[in-house]
Amino acid sequence: MEKKVLGIIGGVGPLATMLLGETIVRRTKAFSDQEHMHFIIDNDTRIPDRTAYILDHSKPNPLPVMVEDANKLADSGADLICIPCNTAHNFYDDLQAGSSVPVLHMIRETAKKAHKLNAKRVGVLGTIGTLTSNMYQEALIDEGIEPVVPDEAMQQNLMTVIYDYVKAGKKVSKEQWQPIETAMKNMGCDYIILGCTELSVVNRELALDDSYIDALIVLAECAITGCGYELLD
Repeated sequence: MEKKVLGIIGGVGPLATMLLGETIVRRTKAFSDQEHMHFIIDNDTRIPDRTAYILDHSKPNPLPVMVEDANKLADSGADLICIPCNTAHNFYDDLQAGSSVPVLHMIRETAKKAHKLNAKRVGVLGTIGTLTSNMYQEALIDEGIEPVVPDEAMQQNLMTVIYDYVKAGKKVSKEQWQPIETAMKNMGCDYIILGCTELSVVNRELALDDSYIDALIVLAECAITGCGYELLD
């Protein structure tokens, strides 16, 4: 397969963008600089907050900036686009329609990964915007998997972790995370999807166990194989 150039629409958030880049490098089977993937990152922090717009359409719409970025990356040589933000996939159809090159769908690929793991009942952790749009719930149901979402109190706790800690550059402690994990497992989840790329940062820092499916890692692996590279065993 001919090698392709990857374009990353970043800045959504910035730390998750850098983590995606690092994950791609670490998961690619390569033995020299030249054997690694060519990818272009546009860490565009101008992109308006996705959840804010989903909940209130009077807020700035992130779609035009994301479409602009996709085509800027394509004009710079990208053959395939990805965006390390689960909530942004609420705009996927319009983003793909406005992009001159294919865009990976992180949420559908993550649901497929859950199916490969023979998951039966999967918890979904993400922003209010992601859960309100039902993207993960629908993708999991399409794969024959029962989705489980947090209750309102836990969701507010999760939003605090995402916005007041990770996006603000603060570390999340194991003690802070444990009640979220315990609650999801008490609801009978055999796997838990980290459906927000800020939570991928938490995964990296806390070294969460194998019951988690990290959407950012799934995206990185799909980007690697989609661009014609091999995954590191």
